[in-house]
Formats: sequence, C-alpha cells, structure tokens
Amino acid sequence: MTETMQAVVCHGPRDYRLEEIPVPVPGPGEALVRVEAVGICASDLKCYGGAVKFWGDENRAAYAETGVVPGHEFVGEIVQIDAEGAARWGVGVGDRVVSEQIVPCWRCRYCRRGQYHLCKPHDIYGFKRRTPGAMAQYMIYPADALVHKAPKGLPPAHAAFAEPLACSLHAVERAGITFDDVVVVAGCGPIGLGMIAGARAKHPAHVVALDLAPEKLALARDCGADIAIDIRDQDAQAIIADLTDGYGADVYLEGTGHPSAVPQGLNLLRKLGTYVEYGVFGSEVSVDWTIIGDDKELDVRGAHLGPHCWPAAIRMLESGALPMDRICTHQLPLSDFQKGLDLVASGTESVKVSLLPS
Repeated sequence: MTETMQAVVCHGPRDYRLEEIPVPVPGPGEALVRVEAVGICASDLKCYGGAVKFWGDENRAAYAETGVVPGHEFVGEIVQIDAEGAARWGVGVGDRVVSEQIVPCWRCRYCRRGQYHLCKPHDIYGFKRRTPGAMAQYMIYPADALVHKAPKGLPPAHAAFAEPLACSLHAVERAGITFDDVVVVAGCGPIGLGMIAGARAKHPAHVVALDLAPEKLALARDCGADIAIDIRDQDAQAIIADLTDGYGADVYLEGTGHPSAVPQGLNLLRKLGTYVEYGVFGSEVSVDWTIIGDDKELDVRGAHLGPHCWPAAIRMLESGALPMDRICTHQLPLSDFQKGLDLVASGTESVKVSLLPS
C-alpha cells in the first residue's frame, strides 16, 4: 500500500480541494478500510454551501470543522484490523463493511440509555476532525464505531445507500404507522424514496408521494407509493381530503428540507395527526403554531440519523425491494467530486450521486 492517498478536504464553505494526504494508521481496536463508494447527500451540500454551521462563527452553535475529509454514507473493504476490533465487530480482513454515520462516545446520558444517535459529543464522519469521512481512498473505523457487514453481491453505490435508507426507516418508525393510516411523504429524493418503501412495509391504507418532478414521482410508485401527486399541477390538499372523507392525512413525513414543506404538512394532516420532520434546513422556518396546538393537537416528532435500523436497511437492499439501479443515478471518480456536488445542487439531473474513490 502507498503511504499517501487522494482525498477531498474541506477548507470552508465552497472550498473543497482534492489533495494528497497520508493514509491513516489504525490504532488499537480500529479498522483501516478501503473506500468503495461514498454518497453525496443534502447535508454534505449544505455544509459545502455554508448553510451548515462551522466552528468559528460566534453567532451560531458549531457543527462542522474545517480540515476534515467529508463523507458519511459509505461502504468499504477492511484491509487492516487487529484481534480486538475483529472480535468486537465479528469481521475480518476482506469483509465488506458499513459503519453507522455517528461514532458514539458511549459515556454520555444518551449513549448510556441506548439513544446513541443523540450522543452529546456527536462525532459524525466527515464533519469532525476526530472522525474523518469517506471521500478518500482509505478511512478509519474508530473503536467506538458501529459496524455492520454488507453483502458483497451489491454494487458499491447500492451498498452505501444503507445510510440514507436507515435514516428513512428511523423516520418511519417515529411515525408509528398503523394499518388504516393515510401516509404522505414529501419529497422523492433518496430520503423520501426510502420513507415510501419503509411506510409501504408497514401496510397502511395508502402511501401518498409529493414532489415536483414527474420522473421522481414515477420512481416513488416503484418504491411503494400508490398515489403520486405533482404539487405544481395538482391540488394535494383536495386530493387527500377526498381520500379521507375530508379529515386529512394521518401521518406526514417531511424529507425535502424545503421551508414550504412544513406548513404544507401541517395543513394536510387531520386533527390528532402525526408530523415527522427529517429534512435538514438551510435556514430557519416559521409556522403558525396555533395549527399544531389549538387547531389540531398534532404530534410533531423529529427524526435524526438511523439508530437501530441498519440491519433492516441492509436486508431491504439485499431483497431487491428498491429499484436501486434507478435510484443510484451517478457514480463518479473521486476527482470529479465537484461535478458530484453540482449534480446534487441542481436537483433535477440525479437522484443519488456517489463517488468511487477506489
């Protein structure tokens, strides 16, 4: 193995550079992994654009650090691991593995209570110097990481989709969907499509997809939506009211990160309905809270990361339940990272964009 590798390094908003850096050296209980694929997601794009909070901004809580290799949804092959790490994770050299996007501290109150996805230090790959990400030829899985084997039969970009799919499934779990529910999913990007597939697996009465792009709505149908509404040309509120005898949807899952999707959801829900927010917003969003309280007494729930959902996500990918060839639209070499970011930013030419460092 060479002593250096290519990696994308974040130097600040809109300043990502392809550099030659040392190959990391694993410590006790850690694994050195050759990265096969790394997805680019909306939060990566918001970090690149400066909407994610950086250290050094005195007016905002810090979230991202400079000098870090980005990339938090990935798959790779173990090339070096000691006996301690192999025993802990049940893996060995040559195994294909994914790692959950957060590396918990296992000491804070959240970790001690099994809520590791809300770990207080919150070291997510690709955002903190302690946990460099996967836009590189090699990366380290720290000893505290959560690691899962991934099927070798899946194309690398498909296997890396375990991360967004686990996030989608966690949002579905937060919704508490029942058999009689009418479930509305806002957004048919990677997160929304995973929500649709996860909601369909709960066997509700209807899964309704909302989007602006006809091609993404067609993809939503193949993921399990039985109703697909183009909100540019169709009146979603009238369609859902007609579907529910005028009451409104039981569950609304927000996966766009667009401010307009928030009041849309509050208005589409029936009284005592459930709103689940997963989207990452680039700015603050204001709504009429009277709708939530006095008007409808809604349950409003957040969803963050994909805790305890990774094995289910891997099984779903392995089952072929999702049209992954059509979801994973672009795979690019690491040197084309800027093209990848631009594709995600355009929002119209791609669904899931991945880089293939190896």
